[in-house]
Amino acid sequence: MISEGSKAPAFSLKDHSGNTVKLADFAGKQVVLYFYPKDNTPGCTTEACDFRDGHAALKKAGAVVLGVSPDSDKSHQKFIDKFSLPFPLLVDADHAVAEKYGAWGEKSLYGRKFMGIIRSTFLIGPDGKVKKAWPKVKVAGHAGEVLEAVKA
Repeated sequence: MISEGSKAPAFSLKDHSGNTVKLADFAGKQVVLYFYPKDNTPGCTTEACDFRDGHAALKKAGAVVLGVSPDSDKSHQKFIDKFSLPFPLLVDADHAVAEKYGAWGEKSLYGRKFMGIIRSTFLIGPDGKVKKAWPKVKVAGHAGEVLEAVKA
């Protein structure tokens, strides 16, 4: 997991519309980069909707929200349309960016071990450094915690 105070790894990913989004595009802004396992699943939907509901406050506080998962651009577009998400969802199909941030690793479900996205969020400051990291996010109340950190 990338630690607080270290330089955020650069990335260049396609969004739900096929546009290239780079971390460098947001230089001088705070970036909320959140990694989630899968579009249209219960926890991920709750998390995305919480970020949606808090989006105006996050934007007002000067932050940009970017969601990242291995899902396809078509899956992301359906997810955005279904829940009126006002922020881009980025395609990390080979989980290379998730690996750079330490958001890819071994998970366990019903005793079965497998590799997957570890739900985590990173607040990247205007200087390009990780201001705050949330490894192993618990969805309830998370968007509120992120807003507080953005305002701090």
